[in-house]
Amino acid sequence: MAQPKEKIPTFKCLLVGDGGIGKTTLVKRHLTGEFERTYIATLGVEIHPIVFNTSRGPIRFNIWDTAGLEKLYLLRDYYYLQGKCAIIMFDVTSRVTYKHVPKWYKDLVRVCKDIPIVLCGNKVDVKERKVKPKNITFDKKKNLQYYDISAKSNYNFEKPFLSLARNLLGDVSLEFVATPALLPPEIKMDRDWQMQIERDLKEANEIVLIEDDEED
Repeated sequence: MAQPKEKIPTFKCLLVGDGGIGKTTLVKRHLTGEFERTYIATLGVEIHPIVFNTSRGPIRFNIWDTAGLEKLYLLRDYYYLQGKCAIIMFDVTSRVTYKHVPKWYKDLVRVCKDIPIVLCGNKVDVKERKVKPKNITFDKKKNLQYYDISAKSNYNFEKPFLSLARNLLGDVSLEFVATPALLPPEIKMDRDWQMQIERDLKEANEIVLIEDDEED
């Protein structure tokens, strides 16, 4: 029997990044996030509650989607208050969105100190990516978990949320015990392409990071 909603561990999850990178697409892939969303008019924010069934029971992320708030700097502090975790997203087909990642990170940690943060590069279904794995170093500098994802193809959809859940619940062995309730993929990624993405990322992770000040 499902637990009553009030007993499910629930965490405010901030989803941040430049406009047009697929933030809203990501949360709307999950059926509960699409059909149970609420809207806070005073902040212009949509909240998408997404529930995952884990080896320790259900966990809910109330995902605060910043879509449309990218330029409303003065509202961000109110938006970030009481955030318990965050996903910073950029578009691997747009270098400028990755260049802005440090700005989003600084905004977050200024208000929400010591929360778990995952970095995601979206749109890896596009083979002509501009931000290659070897160019992605901010996660290493700040000790963040990084994932290549594709919201439209559902590729790696669950991994950022699993990483956050493990951190929040203090259980590195935690697993999702059911497949996330996702809409069918809009884009098909063949297995060979997925394997190539994973090889490229593995090779990039083996490169020793050379410190510089470009992204700080």
